[in-house]
Amino acid sequence: MKTIFSPLHSRRNVRTELDGGQLIAPHEKPSRAETILARVRGQGIGEVLAPETFGLDPVRRVHTPDYVAFLETCWRDWQAAGKPGEAIPAVWAGRGMRHRVPLDIDGRLGFYSFAAETSISDGTWEAACASADVALTAQKLVANGERAAFALCRPPGHHAHADLFGGYCFFNNAAIVAQAFRDQGYGRVAILDVDFHHGNGTQAIFYDRSDVLTLSLHGDPDLVFPHFLGFEDETGEGDGEGFNLNLVYPPGTPWAVWSQGLETACERIAGFAPDALVVALGVDTFEEDPISFFKLTSADYLQLGERLARLGLPTVFTMEGGYDVDAIGVNVVNVLEGFDRAV
Repeated sequence: MKTIFSPLHSRRNVRTELDGGQLIAPHEKPSRAETILARVRGQGIGEVLAPETFGLDPVRRVHTPDYVAFLETCWRDWQAAGKPGEAIPAVWAGRGMRHRVPLDIDGRLGFYSFAAETSISDGTWEAACASADVALTAQKLVANGERAAFALCRPPGHHAHADLFGGYCFFNNAAIVAQAFRDQGYGRVAILDVDFHHGNGTQAIFYDRSDVLTLSLHGDPDLVFPHFLGFEDETGEGDGEGFNLNLVYPPGTPWAVWSQGLETACERIAGFAPDALVVALGVDTFEEDPISFFKLTSADYLQLGERLARLGLPTVFTMEGGYDVDAIGVNVVNVLEGFDRAV
């Protein structure tokens, strides 16, 4: 399986994340991608390729033009306003307030975000664009006949809505890939999100559509981020009714339980009969992950890859979460190796 990787991911190297009322060193950091890349190369699972450049048109197929323009200028506008630290949203349009785009950069940060943990600094825009190019290059490989490809995206993407950033995500890479398949004539696409956290952005983007089936296995949003989406009664609306599936699990969930949900999701995908599959691959389901509460082991990820391969679909993996840096490379490559050996 070919891996797509861009060194431009390291342009996103923020110093601060708001957590527990303190500014801490971010969990989402450059060493995550570098550790995965080292494992990919060490295991020799396939070529590592640089991404092509696709421009912003495929991104705007998923994200609103005004949101894209905001991300492009955010850091410059923040600096121009004389702000001393990294750009962190601090005000939002709450219930009973008007939803309009303010002129002030603080107001615009709030308008285009849904959480305060994700700061923006120099290089965030370049890294987000490169991450989308990584995803689109993997999609092009699969569209041109590759059985599967791994987009080693950083920053991740599945929390990004059409016009909102948060959860370390700016452009929704999995959604961009799915839309690219649709724009190239693929009639149906499924997105399976196996990250510990609900893929709220992906769900929101496709919630009223029947051509893209969205499925997510994740921790109970009553207890964990993103809190306000991801419940099992969210099944789609309008044309999308019945085309969104959330499978929610409590603290301590092991593979024996989680894999039952995986089987349910795979059966739903098979019934949908898509022309391509996008896997939003997070390994923060790992038992030692510092910000999650599932109990999957490294060996379990081999089985995950094997089960996905049995779907028999052209498949793009987009890298999402996973914050135990010591184990992230092993766990991600186990999924890819499990997939490859089952094909």
